[in-house]
Amino acid sequence: MINTIKKLFSNGGEIYSLENLLSSSGVAKYKLAKQIIPGGTQLLSKRPEMFAPDVWPSYYSKAKGSMIWDLDGRKFCDMSIMSVGACILGYADDEVDSQVIESIRKGVSSSLNCPEEIQLAELLIELHPWFGMVRYSKSGGEAMSIAVRIARTHTSRQLVLFSGYHGWHDWYLAANLENEKSLDDQLMAGLSPNGVPQNLINTSLPFLPNSIDSLRNMISGREKEIAAIVIEPARGIDSSPDYLKALRELASEIGAVLIFDEITSGFRICAGGIHRRYDVKPDLAVFAKSMANGYPMAAVIGTENVMESCQETFISSTNWTERTGPVASIATIKKYLRLNVDEKIIAKGNKVKKIWEESAKKYKLPIEVTGLPSLASFRFNSEKSNLLDTVFTIEMLKRGFLGFRQFKASLAHQDKNIRNYEIAVDKVFELLSKDNFKNLLCTPLQHQGFKRLTKE
Repeated sequence: MINTIKKLFSNGGEIYSLENLLSSSGVAKYKLAKQIIPGGTQLLSKRPEMFAPDVWPSYYSKAKGSMIWDLDGRKFCDMSIMSVGACILGYADDEVDSQVIESIRKGVSSSLNCPEEIQLAELLIELHPWFGMVRYSKSGGEAMSIAVRIARTHTSRQLVLFSGYHGWHDWYLAANLENEKSLDDQLMAGLSPNGVPQNLINTSLPFLPNSIDSLRNMISGREKEIAAIVIEPARGIDSSPDYLKALRELASEIGAVLIFDEITSGFRICAGGIHRRYDVKPDLAVFAKSMANGYPMAAVIGTENVMESCQETFISSTNWTERTGPVASIATIKKYLRLNVDEKIIAKGNKVKKIWEESAKKYKLPIEVTGLPSLASFRFNSEKSNLLDTVFTIEMLKRGFLGFRQFKASLAHQDKNIRNYEIAVDKVFELLSKDNFKNLLCTPLQHQGFKRLTKE
């Protein structure tokens, strides 16, 4: 094992040298992965190139609470994406894991169905009483495809209008068939539609959020073609209640299914969907990520009238019937409700946003802090933003933090984690404010959006 600890920092965190970061087992293993796994990872958002190429640890040996250990035994506090927002209670939560382990011992799958899928459906409907039925899958992207299939079946129409990011499936990437930059303003740039059938062109069209007039102009003359209007009610910022209510009225007016993608926003501001806060009722809502604290689980919930259309098309999968996902979801949601997790993660997120703002002001760094408190982010308002981002990430790694321009708060983040993070951010922002900081970088810049990776 590499001796990675250079010295102990005064705040109790561990300091790692750049040399040791570059020579870690994870970095070496990722080079092998790119030879035998197309794209290197299963999820674009976990590619090391998205953070700090040749430096980001890549693989974990253990994760608990807010801490992650890499393959060399180095410990990092995760003040970044927290499993892309999935682990809202923290890593390896004892309460959730014990329920899952018990369910595994009783049998994960059989020729019969697990009763927990009924219990979970009742729990989700209790949180969203305007809905009447639930279907499950294992990931957010496929759940969104289910929702779109249901909407098209229910309306006997084809066209889907959407804003936001909704996954990798054909219905979504079809928006880039006519213009490969159509999705660039929807969170992630450079998404290639290669492999998507050309005859899907103009079946999905993006629109910019928060402008009901522009959407009406887009719809004009095509009202009877539109199967669904799909949005994320919140990601970087939450939509205004007036806008959401106008969408609800518009969808009802033209007979389209209104779908709220709550894969990211769900459980981040309140239990269940963020739309509960606005008293706006979509026809369908889609959940994944936080609903099961890292276990693979997703759900489409909706009105009985619309959901019954599932029986008029074919939507079915063996792995949707396994037991651990529903068990993890039930345990996660019950703990979330009992401990008022929404209040706690909002408070933690607000503390971190304040840290960014005050430290940037102190060192005259031009940044913009955005996002819901529990989905906080910042960006450098500079032509050198990519360089600043990369150096920030590397310097935070040196100080024992998985640090990125995002922070997805979890219940497991402790006050001491945030205090130590504040000290580290202050030192790194001070470093970034100096003209010679770029001399610290001897690695490639982090990637922005989707890029094809070359084998090494």
